[in-house]
Amino acid sequence: MGEIILKPKVAFKVPIIAETITPDNFAGKSIKEIEDLEAWEGNRKTTLGELFEITGAPGETPKDTKIIIEGDVKKVKKIGCKMTDGEIIIKGSVGMYLGEEMKGGKITVEGDADSWIGTRMKGGQIEVKGNAGDYIGAPYRGDTKGMKKGTIIIHGNAGNEVGCWMRGGTIIVKGNTGLFPGIHMKKGTILIEGDCAGRCGAMMKGGKIAVLGYVPSILPSFTFEEIKKSFKIKGEKIKGPFYVFTGDLNENGAGRLHVSVEKNKHLQFYEKFLE
Repeated sequence: MGEIILKPKVAFKVPIIAETITPDNFAGKSIKEIEDLEAWEGNRKTTLGELFEITGAPGETPKDTKIIIEGDVKKVKKIGCKMTDGEIIIKGSVGMYLGEEMKGGKITVEGDADSWIGTRMKGGQIEVKGNAGDYIGAPYRGDTKGMKKGTIIIHGNAGNEVGCWMRGGTIIVKGNTGLFPGIHMKKGTILIEGDCAGRCGAMMKGGKIAVLGYVPSILPSFTFEEIKKSFKIKGEKIKGPFYVFTGDLNENGAGRLHVSVEKNKHLQFYEKFLE
């Protein structure tokens, strides 16, 4: 596999738009051709070569190309935009819109990631070893087509509206999340292994949300269905037991919300509906 290494030449002070950083754009090119690829520094058009030291050699195809980014790229947006194959490894933290409209391949972030990870994602995998911002897998504001396929894994905490307008795929957050996970969700799966700030599944029409930690309350537009001992996500058995709810009834929704029984003793009053 060919390998290309990018290192920022200076500490970036303004936002950088670098959607050309993908295995698709690098594959089969010389270093000079990669350096000449377009980018934006604030409102100034520039090139990748002006912003990064670039070394190595790409593969002939995206599948055979690995991109390694070393250094702070928290100001850099749209890395991995529309990538179809190959691999990107970011040895630090990264900016917004990581993996926007991604179709295949893998992106790994060893630090934190900003908001809108996997915007309108269609395939592939994004893994963030640290924390993430808001709107994971969500579309831009005003759009209603969120993540459709693929997998996003966050090892730390995530912000608000995880999986907003989600249409498929899987999002796993191993830490805690903010408000409104799965808002407007239609299909797909969201697994929250930590606590949730609340409003799970507001206006969802379909899909599955599971919270293994604490939830302050369940929206009144959800109906309690049963207590289940376990369920499966991507073939893996998740042991419970879990309270299971259906909603959002305000949207005539048939989404399923699984909430840990053990971590939510304040929801025990739902059990009387089983008698």
